Amino acid sequence: MKRNLLRGMVLVLSLAPSAAFAHAGIGTASGVMHGFMHPISGLDHLLAMVLVGLFGYQLGGKALWLLPLSFVAIMALGGVAGAAAISLPFVEIVIALSVVVLGVTVAAGVKAPVALAMALVGVFAVFHGHAHGTEMPMNASGAMYGAAFVLATALLHATGIGVGAFIGAAGQSYGKSLYRVAGGLAAVVGVALLAG
Repeated sequence: MKRNLLRGMVLVLSLAPSAAFAHAGIGTASGVMHGFMHPISGLDHLLAMVLVGLFGYQLGGKALWLLPLSFVAIMALGGVAGAAAISLPFVEIVIALSVVVLGVTVAAGVKAPVALAMALVGVFAVFHGHAHGTEMPMNASGAMYGAAFVLATALLHATGIGVGAFIGAAGQSYGKSLYRVAGGLAAVVGVALLAG
């Protein structure tokens, strides 16, 4: 299981070429900076992506790497749609709703089948990706911007997996309480985001 996780992370990290960190031009630099910061700077994106990793950790097995990998792949497609100005309704509402649903899922310790969990995070990934794509700066390199937000998202998923491992180390009795608190707090923030 750990070997598969490591392979998945190496695959995701390889999507961000080393050229992304070179000073090759304003479009490239702008794309990398904005692409990397977009998922990290928005509380809604940050929480949802960490929760995907946490949910994957809770489910264990293949879900540990399939949930983050499916989220990243579908998010990238949503990003292409957003950058191409393909309209998608209720983007901000669904993004906030993703924080609520994923928070409740983690808090409740839902043991969903992996395929269903992948479908759930995949639906949310379309909207997160669309938001990333529509907010790409005009002077940004699309490829560098996309690679950077994919990398940032993968790192946030890895953070969620790390939080899950930390909570798991707390043991059965404390671990359940910590999952409830973490998921519950995230869900409350999601409700606040929905309220505007």
